[in-house]
Amino acid sequence: MRASFADLLAEAGARGAAVGAFTCYNLETAFGVVRAAEERGRGVILLLGEKSFRGPGGGILAAALVAAAEKAAVPACVQLDHVSDLTVIEAALGCGIGAVMADGSTLPLEENIGFVRAAAELAREAGGHVEAELGGILGDEDVARAVAAGALTDPDEAVDFVARTGAACLAVSIGNVHGVYREPPALDWPRLEAIRKRVAVPLSLHGASGLPNTDVSQAISLGIAKVNLNLELRRRYLDVTAELVEDLLPGARLLDLNLAQADAVASVVAAKLDLYEGP
Repeated sequence: MRASFADLLAEAGARGAAVGAFTCYNLETAFGVVRAAEERGRGVILLLGEKSFRGPGGGILAAALVAAAEKAAVPACVQLDHVSDLTVIEAALGCGIGAVMADGSTLPLEENIGFVRAAAELAREAGGHVEAELGGILGDEDVARAVAAGALTDPDEAVDFVARTGAACLAVSIGNVHGVYREPPALDWPRLEAIRKRVAVPLSLHGASGLPNTDVSQAISLGIAKVNLNLELRRRYLDVTAELVEDLLPGARLLDLNLAQADAVASVVAAKLDLYEGP
C-alpha cells in the first residue's frame, strides 16, 4: 500500500528503528525489495535515481514503482533520489512519486535553502515530502568509485536550514560517502548526536553499503531514521547474473534469470531490514 514518506519515518523512529530505502533500477530489483519487506512486515522506500528517471523509459519505470508500492502488502513509498532540478522534481511528483531528495548540497548555503524551499512547496502541493542534504556526501549513486568524505554537516546550520526550508528529512554528512570508501570509514558520532539534539525532523544516512553493520546500528541508536542502500544491491544483482547467465543461455531462460535476480536482491534486503530494526 502506498504510504506517506513522513509517516514511514515517524513510525520507524518511534520504535528506535530506521526505514530501509533501496534503489530500484528495474522491476526485478523492485520485486526483491517488496518481497523482503512483506516477509519482514516492514514499511519500505523504493528509491528511483535521477539518471533512471530522466533516462529512456524513466516515466514508465516511475509508474511501475508507484504501482509496486500500491500493490505491496506493507506500507511503501517511492522516492526520487538526489535531484537538483525543480522541473524534474515537479515531473516526478506528477507521476505519483511520494517524496523527492532535493539535493542542493553543492550550492552555497543560501542557494541550497532557496532550492529546497521551492522543492518543498512543490511537494506540498502534490501531497508529498522533501528530503534535503546539508554538508557534502561525496561519490556517485550509480557508479562505484573510491572517494573520501566531504564537508560535514554543521549542527547549528542544520537547525536554521530545516526551519527555513520545510524539509521533512535531513540527510547528514558525518564521514559517509556514496559508493566505495577510499579509507576505512570513521563516522563522527558526537556530530550526529549534536545534530539529533538540535534538529526535530528525521535524519537519514546515505552511503551505508560500505559501512560495517556495527556502524549502521550505532547510527540508528543515535537517531538515524532512514538508511539508503544501493551498491550492495547492484553487486549482488550483477553477481548472480554472471553466475547463471551461461547456464541459462541454452533455451534463452530469461524468466529464470529474472527470478534469480529478484531472489538475490530480496536476500540482501531481508538482512538489511533486520539490521535496521536497531540494536
